Amino acid sequence: MRPRSTILVAIVLFLAACSPKISGTVRLVDETMKPVPGEGAKGTVINMMNTTATIEKASYSVLAEENGSFESAKDSIKPGIYKVEASRIGYETETQTVKIGSMTRKTLDFTLKRIPEGQRKSIAGTGSDADKIINPGEVNIRPPGL
Repeated sequence: MRPRSTILVAIVLFLAACSPKISGTVRLVDETMKPVPGEGAKGTVINMMNTTATIEKASYSVLAEENGSFESAKDSIKPGIYKVEASRIGYETETQTVKIGSMTRKTLDFTLKRIPEGQRKSIAGTGSDADKIINPGEVNIRPPGL
């Protein structure tokens, strides 16, 4: 292989590795900002909403791993301004805004604070789930009759 073609291959590989990405961690804490014992962040929803994109490319979401880490899949993030939201039932939702360019790799850290049991909101049951449009980080759903 000639030196010039080797350099071109290296540039192409470098650019492919630098596609836009949003990653980070989620920590679950109690009211005193200490980690919640026995509760991992696995399953925490991370919504990545591109506020400058067309509807079909406007949002993407992932679930956090047990250790709290999350990462967008390759080619799922397009350049734009993103509102990134971490939410989990029983915890306050946290949102951060980031600007993503064509090769931006952004690392975000979220700390979700547990909502004290007495302060959680609940709604009475309805005939169908279609009637319930809620923020899962702020509402504790109770089945009818409880």
